[in-house]
Amino acid sequence: QAQLAESGGGLVESGGSLTLSCVATGFSVDDYSIAWYHQAPGEEREGVACIVADAEAYLIDSVKDRFTISRDNAKNTAYLQINPLTPEDTGVYYCAISDGDCEEGDFGLWGQGTQVTVSS
Repeated sequence: QAQLAESGGGLVESGGSLTLSCVATGFSVDDYSIAWYHQAPGEEREGVACIVADAEAYLIDSVKDRFTISRDNAKNTAYLQINPLTPEDTGVYYCAISDGDCEEGDFGLWGQGTQVTVSS
């Protein structure tokens, strides 16, 4: 069965760095767009980064100087790097897959999320 699993979250310090991973099982990610979403406590889930099959990456303006999205198709994995971390980065991070492009936003397969807590 096709699944996504996020990992790499935890308790981290403001000003540090963190890399989250999203591993796909049951299918190959080669032809898919992959997005990362952030849900802060009490807030709606917000898309923050997306990478298309040819590896062109898109980031929202509020994170573009600190977040990096990448993919390694050989490992069936996408990554989200955050550097430097801020307390506002606290929340649950989800990855999602679409067979369209990032602009279409039709992300039908989601992981369970990984919790990131940034201390001051």
